[in-house]
Amino acid sequence: SYILELNASDERGINVIREKVKNFARTAAITSEVPFKILIMDEADSLTSAAQHALRRTMEIYTRTCRFVLIGNYSENIIEPIQSRCSVFRFSPLGEEDAKGWISHIAESEGLNLLPEGLEAIYEASVGDLRKATNLLQAAAATQGGQIDDVTIYSVLGKVSPGKVRELINLGLKGEFMEAREVLRGLLIDEGLAADDIIRLIYSEVLRLSIPERYKVRLSDTIGEIDYRLTQGARAEIQLSALVAKLAIVGEEING
Repeated sequence: SYILELNASDERGINVIREKVKNFARTAAITSEVPFKILIMDEADSLTSAAQHALRRTMEIYTRTCRFVLIGNYSENIIEPIQSRCSVFRFSPLGEEDAKGWISHIAESEGLNLLPEGLEAIYEASVGDLRKATNLLQAAAATQGGQIDDVTIYSVLGKVSPGKVRELINLGLKGEFMEAREVLRGLLIDEGLAADDIIRLIYSEVLRLSIPERYKVRLSDTIGEIDYRLTQGARAEIQLSALVAKLAIVGEEING
């Protein structure tokens, strides 16, 4: 064969370069119709420094018999001597329409019942990374035999469902402190979610609220202060309850 595919995340040491890569690259293609062999190395940014230097030397020596296609996520992890010998192509994440289209196509092909809110959750979590989206869909299908909704996706991710956080914020702004606190306790205790994940999503949702900007400023300031207290070891339930209380105070001012 004149094509060799390797995954550097599995085979990242210098021996892979010295043995597999070098032995493949050193010989010309058997058929004259193919002027050179092609080596495709995925996750090339996972190679060790020693392996990358060995690869650079191999690329220099066998450039007439082999072409190298290196695929990676972080170009800064690939040494400059290799980058200078390559033509670099950078690919941006898929747009929302294309990403959702492919996710829906995969779900339909696999006979999965992916609900619209589940599709939205997958896109928000993957941000155009189709491989991440596919892995997430696969994990959700393996753990949930029936419908796949946003709750399923965020459960697989081990993260807070935005719907729950919106409910918490809306209850707080309505002045229903105890009910909002029960939602908060459910997230912290029943679902075992981390306080920093909860407060990060609260901050994101607060910025989307349809309230005057001065109230967003006050809430953002409070969120920042509570986030700092959490990093200093303060109790998560007490601090997040204080944030719910602040939501109730702001809500009273808005509605009053």
